[in-house]
Amino acid sequence: MKIYTKTGDKGTTSLFGGTRVPKYHLRIEAYGTVDELNSYIGLINCQKIAENHAKSLLKIQNELFTLGSMLATPQDKEKLKNGKERLNIPKINDSSIEFLENEIDKMNEELPTMTHFVLPGGNLIVSYCHIARCICRRAERISVQLNDETTIDSQILMYLNRLSDYLFVLARKLTYENEIAEIPWIPEKKK
Repeated sequence: MKIYTKTGDKGTTSLFGGTRVPKYHLRIEAYGTVDELNSYIGLINCQKIAENHAKSLLKIQNELFTLGSMLATPQDKEKLKNGKERLNIPKINDSSIEFLENEIDKMNEELPTMTHFVLPGGNLIVSYCHIARCICRRAERISVQLNDETTIDSQILMYLNRLSDYLFVLARKLTYENEIAEIPWIPEKKK
């Protein structure tokens, strides 16, 4: 299979189902941002982290490919002419979201209660988590905008919302596992 097809040389690309759209189309922005997020999660997973985190991140990466496929498929193209699903893969569903919630709860049990907002940073891997969290929020904003223009599966929005929470808690968990001090945000008092 050739990597280059030359079909996008004039600034358009094909959605799943064959519809051609400009490469700046909101749907392309949505799944392109999910792809960017997936790459950052891969970067986090290349660092020295506990095996349980690595397994969770790998599962999340696979689910983000699924989510990207869902975003790349317009609702009117979800089914083939014979009525079968065009995407012959398990979709993001309640159990995908519950997985993230369970992981968040497990990590939170071992963390001290937050008393302040936390500044992103502290070390490289924690910073990567915060960058991924910000990219996830951007993917969520773009997906919400896409949903305003054309309905997308509501599980996509829920998953991205929960994933950004997961990445924030993972950043805190890695801070504590690596014995790094969290940097609280304490606003300066007005003079």
